[in-house]
Amino acid sequence: MPDRTLTAELLLQGYASGIFPMAESRDDPDVFWVDPRMRGILPLDGFHISRSLARDMRRSPWIVRLNTDFSAVVDGCADRADTWINDEIYTLYAELHRKGFAHSVEIWDGHLLVGGVYGVTLGGAFFGESMFSRRTNASKMALAAAVDHLVHSGFVLFDTQFLTPHLSSLGAIEITRSAYHRKLRAALDTSAHFGAAPLATLQDIVQRMTQTS
Repeated sequence: MPDRTLTAELLLQGYASGIFPMAESRDDPDVFWVDPRMRGILPLDGFHISRSLARDMRRSPWIVRLNTDFSAVVDGCADRADTWINDEIYTLYAELHRKGFAHSVEIWDGHLLVGGVYGVTLGGAFFGESMFSRRTNASKMALAAAVDHLVHSGFVLFDTQFLTPHLSSLGAIEITRSAYHRKLRAALDTSAHFGAAPLATLQDIVQRMTQTS
């Protein structure tokens, strides 16, 4: 059912209950809750870096940043023909960001934002919402940087909501709704803080991930 009284607080309650909001399209004013039978997650110890991505990360002059332009990351994620990010969702995530619950991991080429991912945090859970790329592999690098930062900040769950072929190629898997809820309960009881860990370079990230993969 569409929810016409959705607030940032209700949004957080929804995430804590294992559901998340979506809209049918950019122009659809209605927002509805989703509780998929199979849930996509990205195991924080299972991110897959291909040889070509590892090579590009080692050679890249791009910089990883956190929360320097959250709204621009959401804009980048919504800048596509089909998007579930309508005006209400955009406004709600902006409010969650101001309250310290929504965050972005960004890839910058000089003064240009070339890729990023954003999501919501509660306890030790990161609820990934969307990612975008304006350069080859920029979104993959943002996702790798997000995983690395979450690991070193004490997070235990990266929720991707759905499993896509793209996410699957990076190590994401599907689990049942009941298994997800068990992981979610454990994550909500975990203390973690986005931004707690020192920010790593792309070169450091690929080195750490390839050493443990």
